[in-house]
Amino acid sequence: NNHLHKLDHKDWLSPNDILKIFENLKDPNSIIPVFNQYYNRKDYRPTELLFTLVINKLAHANNFDAIDSLMQTIKLQKCCRLSDDFFYNVIKIYGHLAGRINRAIETLYDMPSYNCWPSVKTFNFVLNLLVCSKFFDVVYKVYLQAPVLGVEIDTCCLNILIKGLCESGNLSAAFYVLDEFPKQRCKPNVRTFSTLMHGLCEGGMVEEAFELFERMERDGIDPDTITFNILISGLRKQGRVKEGMELLERMKLKGCRPNPGSYQEVLYGLLETNKFVEAKRFMGWMISEGVNPSFLSYKKLIEGLCEEKAVNDMDWVLKQMVHQGFVPKMGMWGEIVRTV
Repeated sequence: NNHLHKLDHKDWLSPNDILKIFENLKDPNSIIPVFNQYYNRKDYRPTELLFTLVINKLAHANNFDAIDSLMQTIKLQKCCRLSDDFFYNVIKIYGHLAGRINRAIETLYDMPSYNCWPSVKTFNFVLNLLVCSKFFDVVYKVYLQAPVLGVEIDTCCLNILIKGLCESGNLSAAFYVLDEFPKQRCKPNVRTFSTLMHGLCEGGMVEEAFELFERMERDGIDPDTITFNILISGLRKQGRVKEGMELLERMKLKGCRPNPGSYQEVLYGLLETNKFVEAKRFMGWMISEGVNPSFLSYKKLIEGLCEEKAVNDMDWVLKQMVHQGFVPKMGMWGEIVRTV
């Protein structure tokens, strides 16, 4: 490091000089010794940029214990003002890279000790981290700390709560949160209702999901592609393929453009109910719409057509499959040969 020798001289170093020294460090084991060397200089004036750079380098080296120590040093020194973005980055490192979920929560709680109050973005990141990590029993405890941390609850925050409750199977509590929206001066959005509909469909309560869909529309909230896909998937799991196809058409009338997942759900429904000839026609329509079926769709369709001895249909499917770039495996060729 051509810049490192500067730390050995008494010449005053600017914050930019210090940043260059740390930016050019290649050996992760040298980060802490070099930082300590800078700390002992009379011109020690760290900045948020420097702390962020050092922490990111330590994270890249998986030296999370050193990050813990540095965070304690920063808190004791109170030598520079830190922003919410700084803590968001640290919490993200603890949560995603280190897998130290409890440390992420502690950092959120500890922010006021650094004279920084969390934004709703940082608060919601921690809530979502807990849901994604399936720490469902901790989510509500953190949520209750919002007033203490000066965080004003928003729609995103309540949506995360609903997501966690749905994933943990507590639908009744999830609907209780839906009723809490006006009390928190928040408005539910399409994601709120889609999450609840997904929870209902996963529990086999498709009719209740459609009732919620109607309530959403009455409230003036337009469904999106994800909403329709959730309902189509729910119908598919109950073998109600025709209704799924009708919903696909209704979706277009509502101005929602189906995505590949929309078509694929209907196609899988046809295949699972052994409607192979109809599935072949639907697949042709999919392709004409510019949507490519999955390899599994081709495999299941060829297996079904083999059972029904539909050689002509099978020939068309096989050609489409190869045209799309899929290579039939030996087992599939074996079935085709035995059928022919």
